[in-house]
Amino acid sequence: MSTGTIPQTDKKEGFSLRQLIPNDVGQLPVVAALIVISVYFQFDSKGLFLTPRNLNNLVLQFVTIAIIGLGATLVLLIGEIDLSLSAVSAFCGAVTVTTSVNDHFPAWEAIIAGLLVGAVVGLINGSLVALLRVPSFIVTLAALIGYTGFLLHILLPVTDIHLFDPFINGLTSNYLPNSLGFGLPIVGVGIYAAFLIYGQIARRNRGLATIPTWQLGLQIGLVVLLTAGALYVFENYLGVPYVAVILVGLTTLVWIVTRFTTFGRHVYAVGGNAEAARRVGINVTLVRISIFTLASTLAAVAGILEASRTASAFAQVDSTLLLNAIAAAVIGGISLFGGRGSVWGVLLGALVIEGLLNGLVLQGRNADVQEMVEAVVLILAVIVDAVLRRRPGS
Repeated sequence: MSTGTIPQTDKKEGFSLRQLIPNDVGQLPVVAALIVISVYFQFDSKGLFLTPRNLNNLVLQFVTIAIIGLGATLVLLIGEIDLSLSAVSAFCGAVTVTTSVNDHFPAWEAIIAGLLVGAVVGLINGSLVALLRVPSFIVTLAALIGYTGFLLHILLPVTDIHLFDPFINGLTSNYLPNSLGFGLPIVGVGIYAAFLIYGQIARRNRGLATIPTWQLGLQIGLVVLLTAGALYVFENYLGVPYVAVILVGLTTLVWIVTRFTTFGRHVYAVGGNAEAARRVGINVTLVRISIFTLASTLAAVAGILEASRTASAFAQVDSTLLLNAIAAAVIGGISLFGGRGSVWGVLLGALVIEGLLNGLVLQGRNADVQEMVEAVVLILAVIVDAVLRRRPGS
């Protein structure tokens, strides 16, 4: 028999720490981590960490990780994994070096050869995953082993080849003239702001949720501020390096493709729920093949730039390169479960990793301490990702 009382179950709920966390924190945690790292090492190194010379070297060091991280991000966005990116990077860099040194290819032909090899590798990996339904973990693990062998093979009978082409070497050692050094960043910020405003207007016209105008202005303002700071640092040393333009240009291009194109929406849809994406007519197979191809091509770019930086190709794959690239993606907010994250977070994640390593080197720490600290940062990033993923509105 009913008593006529009103249930009170929705009056109060137990307090949860997660209620204090916004549903979408974006890159705020990694930005906060960067600030903490910068302030700590700046004081600890007695002002050496944030000097233009050290920051310029930091940029040159983290470019390879950041570009491979972009490739890893694309694969993670569709809910897959690519363990071969570091081996593909080294292999494609070696292809460029050997075709330049041994076969006397002109610089552009040697670079194109390395990029084509990367694209073919990704096409093969993606086809095995998408068409034959072989788990990406197995396919790319086999590719990691196989292309490490190819790397050794094309360098035989030596273990390293030195690169002498001035154009290829200049990709990481040359700097833009002052006019371009100031002009290109301004154009880049303009393009970034234009796409953000276009996206805001397009979403509003379609009746979709949009961010407040003040938040959009703050986002653009922060980019302007960061760009001005970067220009100040570069121009107080040797200028804006070519490699910084390449990195930001690639990131901008990937950001535009993933956020403002139909293909980009399909990528997030496949990563969110592949079966649902298939049922609404998305060609999941084509998306997967395309993503693996793009990821390996980006790895090839990273390999060519690394060969340029070291002026050589080595018969050895850096065992920490892939892990650092994936760590940069995860620290930057890319979900390991697919379908969530922004490519700009990868740059921030790579800066966190290289900033930590650079600061520890300034302290005179050995590799053991560096790797332990990096492991702690990575596990914290994964924990944050898991917690936010479980939130009802995330």
